[in-house]
Amino acid sequence: MYQTNVNDAQKVTRLLVEAYDARVNDLSKSVMLAQEALEISQQLDEAILIARSLSRLSLFYMILGEYKKTMKLGKKALGYFQILGDEKGIADVKYNIAGVYYRTDNYHLALIYLIDCFEIYQKLNDFHNQSRVQKSLGTIYEYFGDQKSAILSYEKAIKAAQMAGDLNLESNAYNPLSGVYLNRGEIDKASEMIEQSIRMKNKTGDVRGLAFGLYGRAKVYVKRKQYQLAEETFLEAVRIHVEMGERLGRGMCYHKLGQLYLEMGDLEKSEKMLDEALDFAQEYNMVIIKINCNYLKYQLYRQKDDAVQALKYLEIYLKEKEAVMNTQTQKVIESYEAVTKMERLQKEAQMNREKAEILKKKNRAEESSRVKQEFLSTMSHEIRTPLNAVITITSLLEERSDKEENELLRSLKFSADNLLRIINDILDFSKLDAGKVVLEPQPVEISLLMENIRNTYLGMAREKGIDLKLTVDPLLAEVYLADETKLSQILGNLISNAIKYTDEGQVSVEVKLLDQGESRDQIEFRVEDTGGGIPENFLEEIFESFSQPRSYTTKKQGGSGLGLAIVKKLIGLHGSNIHVKTQENEGSVFYFQVSFMKGERKITPSHQESDGLTGRTVLIAEDNMINAMVALKLLANWGVKATHARDGSEAIQMSSECKYDYILMDIHMPEVDGFDAAKTIRESENPNLETPIFALTADITAHQREVFEPYFDGFLLKPIEREKLYQTLLTH
Repeated sequence: MYQTNVNDAQKVTRLLVEAYDARVNDLSKSVMLAQEALEISQQLDEAILIARSLSRLSLFYMILGEYKKTMKLGKKALGYFQILGDEKGIADVKYNIAGVYYRTDNYHLALIYLIDCFEIYQKLNDFHNQSRVQKSLGTIYEYFGDQKSAILSYEKAIKAAQMAGDLNLESNAYNPLSGVYLNRGEIDKASEMIEQSIRMKNKTGDVRGLAFGLYGRAKVYVKRKQYQLAEETFLEAVRIHVEMGERLGRGMCYHKLGQLYLEMGDLEKSEKMLDEALDFAQEYNMVIIKINCNYLKYQLYRQKDDAVQALKYLEIYLKEKEAVMNTQTQKVIESYEAVTKMERLQKEAQMNREKAEILKKKNRAEESSRVKQEFLSTMSHEIRTPLNAVITITSLLEERSDKEENELLRSLKFSADNLLRIINDILDFSKLDAGKVVLEPQPVEISLLMENIRNTYLGMAREKGIDLKLTVDPLLAEVYLADETKLSQILGNLISNAIKYTDEGQVSVEVKLLDQGESRDQIEFRVEDTGGGIPENFLEEIFESFSQPRSYTTKKQGGSGLGLAIVKKLIGLHGSNIHVKTQENEGSVFYFQVSFMKGERKITPSHQESDGLTGRTVLIAEDNMINAMVALKLLANWGVKATHARDGSEAIQMSSECKYDYILMDIHMPEVDGFDAAKTIRESENPNLETPIFALTADITAHQREVFEPYFDGFLLKPIEREKLYQTLLTH
């Protein structure tokens, strides 16, 4: 262990930070500060500080174009970082070395080092350095002639710079991106990008970077044939590069100035500038600039009609280009494949992450759906079971009570029905939301149905002292094929809402024939009230679940907030939409149109007038004794002989001993539930293999489960509807 002087170590860190910040305007200062940091680090004999100082010096010499010093210092720093196991340090040095290689046109080696450091920067979430690497990759893609990949790489550099919050890095990427668009002939887009870069450079004070921006602006001027502006801008860029000690930028400007003068027809100026560019490129080993300048000299001498000199420079150009291609092409191709492989692996990794996230969300959704279904199953059973007893007993007592008692029983039944309606709203909304509801059309007498619906809500309207009017178009057909339950639910919600929010005046219900056809009619249903209307800012929300205007959420006008959400979904099942017209303090109108097929009257005898079930036998499997007693009494009134099994085990035992006409099976029972009991009866030798078995359940979700279907002939939800139970038994 080395004993480190803390103050000196902190000084080294400060010097390196200051040196890095100074690089944009004063590279000589950056070199001086980094050398001072290196000397202090060596005196301290602190390996990590020595490595960081060497790495910084390597970077600054790379920018200056002193590539031998860059490589020497970089390799020393790399050795230190490898011993220390410092991944970030290793990546930084490799980036510096890559910079030397691609500036001296050794693209295959540049790619290898860039790939290595990029993987580390990605691992460390270092967006600053990811931006630098992507910009360098873009330069290499341009060399390959792959403009599409170059654009993508520069755009990635911009995005990473934005993530890092570094305007200088962002503007650095706009410079070459502008050049790509310029080469594609998109001059306006190129100009927009280079001007954005220059604005950023002026804002950050990056003078060295500004020179590269001016170089890009000058190229735009050349494309627009604004030669005077182009020359002035190139020369200003050269002045800054000389002042900043930037060699690569100078070489690039000399080459472009030679090309500009050639395009302007000033052959003397062009020749002089190209000779200066060739000498500069030779001195600092700028291979591509040399090749390009030799090609321009070939063009120059062609224009001078000097065939000998033109041929000379053409041969030099071809020889140098061939030499570069022969020594690098295969390696470049291999390295290019390495880059594309790296990007492919990155995309695959991203896709795998996205796939894992999707699966995670899917599993969460499925688990949420399962929990939701179990909750609904339990709650519907627990709430509906006692309600079944209340409603059915009330119906039975009405048949033997006097007038005064009947008034009390009707009030009790109304309260129970109201509670049941709220429960049904919640459960029905869940089914609708899950897409588990379908229409079940049956012959319906619309006029009779509307009268029954009016009678249902007449008492509610009278209690508030308002009128409930019904108008049915006499041109309507007598019978239509419709889902009576769902149509009643739609109209019931609309009417009860209208009554609830109307304190004086009336609620009017109208059924009107809009379009009469041979087999199908278009019908409009309207519910209008004289209530307080709906605030305009709440109109978009009224059909959302659990939504009510704040001014209406009083105890007097409460509710589940699900009614209109259910209405919207049920009307949607009919292929239609709900509409509303409203004005505050003047009332509201809700209306919708539905197309119904015409039908024929279905003649079914009432159980009160028929003895069709007399003498039939039923096995009731029910663990709730009150519900069992109620069912037994109800069946006895129809002349049915019923036997009670207290759970699934007893039901299996009894079904093996005696033949029944029907079996009513509760789903939720202790020990053996109704599902397993029905399955056993269906799959074992007993007298009731073909006996109709009906699930008699308070579980709203039971009929949604496909596994139940082979064992049951139907589902009868609690509370039992007497008419529905009677018709079900009569038709089986």
